[in-house]
Amino acid sequence: MKYSILSDIGSKRGTNQDYADSFVNRAGFRLFLLADGMGGHKAGNVASKLTVEDLGKLWTESFFDEGTPSETLETWLRNQIRNENENIASLGQLDEYRGMGTTLEALIVKENHAISAHVGDSRKYLIRDGQLSKITVDHSLVQELVDAGQITEEEAEVHPNKNIITRSLGQPTEVQADISVLDVQAGDYILLNSDGLTNMVSGTEILEILAREDLSLENKSEALIRLANEHGGYDNITVILIQFDDQEEN
Repeated sequence: MKYSILSDIGSKRGTNQDYADSFVNRAGFRLFLLADGMGGHKAGNVASKLTVEDLGKLWTESFFDEGTPSETLETWLRNQIRNENENIASLGQLDEYRGMGTTLEALIVKENHAISAHVGDSRKYLIRDGQLSKITVDHSLVQELVDAGQITEEEAEVHPNKNIITRSLGQPTEVQADISVLDVQAGDYILLNSDGLTNMVSGTEILEILAREDLSLENKSEALIRLANEHGGYDNITVILIQFDDQEEN
């Protein structure tokens, strides 16, 4: 497994409220985290960074290994995300952090499995055999319209209210993360990204960049961010790109 983590402020924003990192636990298994913060002043920066660092610290102290059932990891993710939501919501009562919140993408890589947790409208994709498959379902107003059959997926991508999200960390009520388990194989990519990428770059363009054999993994991440900026760069752009070239954790 190889990976690249890149974040860019974009072309229009004054601050970068995205935050992403990866962490290794005591048994050598890796957790990837990406958060897109929201809130006035610096509150969004605080929510995203705090969420990633809090969950990352808890992971580094854990002993989960190849013998740990996926169900145990799912429960760990669900509980820690619920706790972090309460933490962010509590801080959000303070004036300087009023109303802050963040999306969250989490991915634990365990041999030939990946355990995903998702809150908000950042996304995960699986790229296999030249096909792009969305792993996550946006927690957003327009997705609810899609689910109700009122608009199509294509209409949702350009809807004026597409950035109104319905679930995030920092809300006063208990948050439920969407949890799923993926089987991964050699040749797969998993892409985690903030909406600053997919609001600007199409699935076809993502596939074209990932298919380029002349680019390293880092260069492919750079190319995705560069293209988002070329198309307007209206938001912060963050990419975690993971390539599975064998089933051994590095």
